[in-house]
Amino acid sequence: MDKYKLWNLSFGWSVFLVALITYSLTVEPTASFWDAGEYISTSAKLQVGHPPGAPLFQMIGAFFAMFAVSSESVALMVNFMSVLSSAFTILFLFWTLTLLLKKLPLFNKLETINDRITFFGSAAIGSLCFCFSDSFWFNAVEAEVYAMATLILSLIFWLALRWEEDMNSPRGDRWLVLISFVIGLSFGVHFMGLLTIPAIGMI
Repeated sequence: MDKYKLWNLSFGWSVFLVALITYSLTVEPTASFWDAGEYISTSAKLQVGHPPGAPLFQMIGAFFAMFAVSSESVALMVNFMSVLSSAFTILFLFWTLTLLLKKLPLFNKLETINDRITFFGSAAIGSLCFCFSDSFWFNAVEAEVYAMATLILSLIFWLALRWEEDMNSPRGDRWLVLISFVIGLSFGVHFMGLLTIPAIGMI
């Protein structure tokens, strides 16, 4: 494994752990006062939610609800789905930032330790700023579709940048097939996944 990949993985998973621990310590133990209560109950019992619905979200929520040790902890387990989704969002945001920063002439060569710390530290600070932002943290600790929708957004944009890297290789367009699949899945959570399509078009 080359040094860049090792540093990228190490910093990325470290940022993921910071987000996961932060959101796990602050997760809602019960239902909030808006749609979260509905999402918890419809996920746990696989019922029909309000239109247009979020079938993928509810199926994954039903899986998390299976790990509840009592009826009182069902809400906590479904809320924890948002915790995991948000932590993975921060991970993909970090990897997106490293892909973008690599394009700057300043970071053409990462030969010294100081260069690597500056490069990966910048991406870590950027992703952690989003991690601790008020609106994102708010969605990260309750059973709402926005945490998982943001995960899908960050995943699709990261996949688009990976496609841009391999665009001229013989099998480079396999990334587009995966992007199309994830956009299709996003309709089962929230239509926010469509917002990435203009960005992919620009790429």
